[in-house]
Amino acid sequence: MLLHVPNVLSKAQVHSIRQAMQQDNQWVSGKKTAGGQAQQIKNNLQIDLDSPLYKQLNLAVLQQIQSNTLIQSFALPKEILPPLFNCYQDTGHYGNHVDNAVHFYAEKNKTVRTDVSMTIFLSEPNEYEGGELIVEDTYGTHEVKLDAGDAIIYPATSLHRVEPVTNGARIAAVTWMQSMVKDDWRRSMLFNLDMTIIQLRQKLGDCEETVNLTSHYHNLIRQWADL
Repeated sequence: MLLHVPNVLSKAQVHSIRQAMQQDNQWVSGKKTAGGQAQQIKNNLQIDLDSPLYKQLNLAVLQQIQSNTLIQSFALPKEILPPLFNCYQDTGHYGNHVDNAVHFYAEKNKTVRTDVSMTIFLSEPNEYEGGELIVEDTYGTHEVKLDAGDAIIYPATSLHRVEPVTNGARIAAVTWMQSMVKDDWRRSMLFNLDMTIIQLRQKLGDCEETVNLTSHYHNLIRQWADL
């Protein structure tokens, strides 16, 4: 299941991030964070992870992810990895791949399983040509190109790619999450149930039926959560 989350970052926040990125000598080859196989198909730039700018941008974006209730409901995150910031230009692309199953979270000195992938777009669609995120899952192929500040979330098990950017620059933040519920179908069911409860409460208030559904929702999390 894929989820489009609008306005994870406001237009003002996107503008501030983009302005900060204009500092000199902040971009390095994206191959630095790619494994041996991925290096053969990855052609992009990323903000240097050792730069003060990266720490500043990472904190700002991570705070917005953590405070977004739709992301929390969909991903049920146990851990959220620090985002990477990348730029595709001059036919830059990333061929078909599946994200690494585990990442090392250096700040916490622990290994994190990647259950959920997320891309936050930092360029408007009219700023570049090409650069579509193509995600393949059991329901088919999905082409994604969103407004700046919007995010797409999808299972990290999905085969995906970034098409070549033939004009302009596609800038985005990407991150991964370990969910409390590692199975995608269980997360999808919990998310749909949560959204249904919210809609019913808006229509009916906190009646006996919505309270019972909420109880079932939390009991399912107790049953399935890996804490």
